Amino acid sequence: MKLIVGLGNPGKLYAHNRHNIGFRCLNYFARHHSIRFDRRQCRARIGAGEVAGGELLLAKPQIFVNISGKVVGCLVEKYDVPLNDFVVIYDDLDLPLGKVRIRQRGSAGGHKGMGSIISTLGSEDFPRIRVGIGRPASDDEDAIVSYVLGNFTPREEEVIRSAIIKVAEAINCFLAEGLEAAMSKFN
Repeated sequence: MKLIVGLGNPGKLYAHNRHNIGFRCLNYFARHHSIRFDRRQCRARIGAGEVAGGELLLAKPQIFVNISGKVVGCLVEKYDVPLNDFVVIYDDLDLPLGKVRIRQRGSAGGHKGMGSIISTLGSEDFPRIRVGIGRPASDDEDAIVSYVLGNFTPREEEVIRSAIIKVAEAINCFLAEGLEAAMSKFN
C-alpha cells in the first residue's frame, strides 16, 4: 500500500490558504480517481482506492500543519507503510509560485509541518512533493505567518490551478512508474 498525505489546516477558514495546497492537490487527485474521503483514522480524513494496479491511501490530517507528524506517524505505523511508499505534499516558500519539485528525501527546510513529520518518523528519507507558493516581501516571522495563512490572489490562483494539475500527473506517474520517473518528468 502507498500512502499520500497532503498538508493543510482543517476547517473552512483555512480552505483556500497558501498553507493548504497539500489538501487542494489531494482533493483534485481524489476527484479524478473517484476516491472519497469518507473515513477518519489517526485524526485524519482518509480516502482509499486502487490506482495504477495498487492500493492507495490518501490522508488529510485534521490537526494543524505544524503538528502533522502525530497523524503521519500513526498512519505509517497502522498500515505498516515503508517510507519509500509514503509521499507528503506541501507548500514551499522557497519555490516560485506554482513551481513543483519532487524529492526523494531532504530536510524540513524551515517548514514546521515537515519538521514535525521528520521528527516523528526519525527520518528524512521519504519522498515529498513541494509546491511553490512564493515568498512575501518581508522575512519577518509575522509577515510569513500572515502570508502562508492568506489566500491566493486571483492571479496567483490561476498559476496554482496549473500546479495542482501537475501534482496530480506527478502522483499518477509515481504510482505507475516510480519515483525516479516522476522526478525525471516533473522536476
